[in-house]
Amino acid sequence: MWRREEGTEVRRAVALPEQAPFAILSEFQVPRVPTEWSPHAHPRHELVWVRGGTLTSRVADRIFTVSEGHGLWMPAGTVHGGRATAGAEFHDAFFAPERTPFAFREPVAITMTPLLASLLAHLARTDLEAAARARAEAVVFDVLQPSEYQFALQLPGDPRIDPIAEALLDDPGDGRSLEEWARELGTSDRTVTRAFRQATGLSFAQWRQLLRAHQALMLLSAGHEVTTVSELLGYAQPSSFIAAFRRVMGTTPGAFFGGADGEPGHVRNPVSGVQNS
Repeated sequence: MWRREEGTEVRRAVALPEQAPFAILSEFQVPRVPTEWSPHAHPRHELVWVRGGTLTSRVADRIFTVSEGHGLWMPAGTVHGGRATAGAEFHDAFFAPERTPFAFREPVAITMTPLLASLLAHLARTDLEAAARARAEAVVFDVLQPSEYQFALQLPGDPRIDPIAEALLDDPGDGRSLEEWARELGTSDRTVTRAFRQATGLSFAQWRQLLRAHQALMLLSAGHEVTTVSELLGYAQPSSFIAAFRRVMGTTPGAFFGGADGEPGHVRNPVSGVQNS
């Protein structure tokens, strides 16, 4: 995972009741400090999302990074760990598999539209009558859709190049070239190139660019300006960062976070409390 923030609180996942009276159980909390959940699995499907921060989750050899406006669906029985930034509204909803009319076999990013988020907040109430709850649950099943952005970073899992991945997870701004890494590891740049292709399906440069995009999501969600994020991630100038972000995400940082454009200083601050209409 990414470098653990100072003051992170590590928790165990709360056990769910064996029998749930509803198809969807929804709740939320606001961690005061960065919070990490140890690896665990649930007997129900889980949908998690945050407001005013980011959520990262490790599933086997993949890291998912989800920012405001998106959620992460975790199929029942999937072992995963998670981490949320301090002060973020952390929401989760649990779906009874036998009462959910669809199934995602793998973790998948979900578009958290205002309607979907409102419905799930509505279902967190404990005073809903059975008929009202059933109607709301039916609409949730109708509007829940995968996001066009799938935020998965494939980790190599190859001892030849794992030191590179670990170093970049610790410091995404590390600018050492493929040739420099090969010399440090006592191997050839051809071996490093081949290993990255075999393990991740990407070249070293593409994989590092994807990793930096994940880190950018976390930094931008925390309210950092584009110029600051560009410097932290090792780009020579903000325009280079914006171009790299666009190559990975298909849009500029400003457009992704609901701003007017992708120029430095124009990324909406997701922690300001302003919600999309």
